[in-house]
Amino acid sequence: MKSLQLEDRYLKQIFENIQDGVLIMDHERNILMMNPAARDLTGWRLTDQVPYCKFCQERELTPGENRCYLIEQEKVPYFKSQMPTYLGIKVEVEMSTALIYEDPESGSKEYLLVLRDQRQKKREEEIRLSKWMIQKLIEAKETEHQRLAQELHDGVGQSLYSISVALQAIESFVKDDRVHQYVHEVRNELNQVMADVKAYSSQLRPKSLDRLGLVAAAEELIQTMKKNHPETTFTFSHNLSSRLPGDVEINLYRVIQEALHNTNKYAKASSVYVKLQKTSEGLFLNIRDNGIGFNPDENEHKGLGMKHMEERVDQIGGTFRLQTAAGDGTSVSIHVPLEEDWK
Repeated sequence: MKSLQLEDRYLKQIFENIQDGVLIMDHERNILMMNPAARDLTGWRLTDQVPYCKFCQERELTPGENRCYLIEQEKVPYFKSQMPTYLGIKVEVEMSTALIYEDPESGSKEYLLVLRDQRQKKREEEIRLSKWMIQKLIEAKETEHQRLAQELHDGVGQSLYSISVALQAIESFVKDDRVHQYVHEVRNELNQVMADVKAYSSQLRPKSLDRLGLVAAAEELIQTMKKNHPETTFTFSHNLSSRLPGDVEINLYRVIQEALHNTNKYAKASSVYVKLQKTSEGLFLNIRDNGIGFNPDENEHKGLGMKHMEERVDQIGGTFRLQTAAGDGTSVSIHVPLEEDWK
């Protein structure tokens, strides 16, 4: 007796708490029982009549065939259709039914109807597809950056260097002081162009990132920042002793690059700290400044930059956190869980 009571209690708990909508309806589709999930999904009430799904509304019938496919078949494995709910809204659901009781005298029947909401599954699929598309776009962008950086360095850079050597040779034969001064000025201008091309190539894809890894590339980037912004103190610390996976390195490098770009352009900071640390709990990256801060909701451009960083972090399975307020500096914190193969 106790065993039956316990079983009934468990069955009731399952019926009340299961996420699928569960209904009992008669052969005329009148609702006899329904669990909270079914009520929340459909808005129907006891004694309401289960409406025909879109499939049943539109299907062609043979003479004497019941319009309700679920009842006509008496036992149906899951199939998808749109079910009208309250307020006329149609919800895409996965449905199944089974004949669970038949009165031998009256012939009346009762059916179990299970409704599984497909909206969450559809949203998850859309999110998965969106992430996949973002990943492919990022990969294509990095591949193009690598190609352009290589072309600038090996193509344009080498051609400019050859021109510089030729001008140097010409300069040694020039006796006229005015022409000599002009050639000298041209060489100086050419050297500046070569330096610019080298800088552009490094911004697109620093060679140190591919050759030596994230730490070397970050140090090189920060040294460039120190040179170009002597009014700001940049501090970089880390405890990494080995390389990280390529996708982790390039995405974290882009985050550091974007964050430092935003800091130099907007923050008016005197100090910037970049800390990269690996622990047993994962990889942590923090970039903070003592600048003027900002309200992300009120600045579309800064918000977009943060969005790009967040997408980069999401691609490597990390979490992104931004702390900032007007007059209170900015802190970007990132956590990336460690994978077994790179601990």
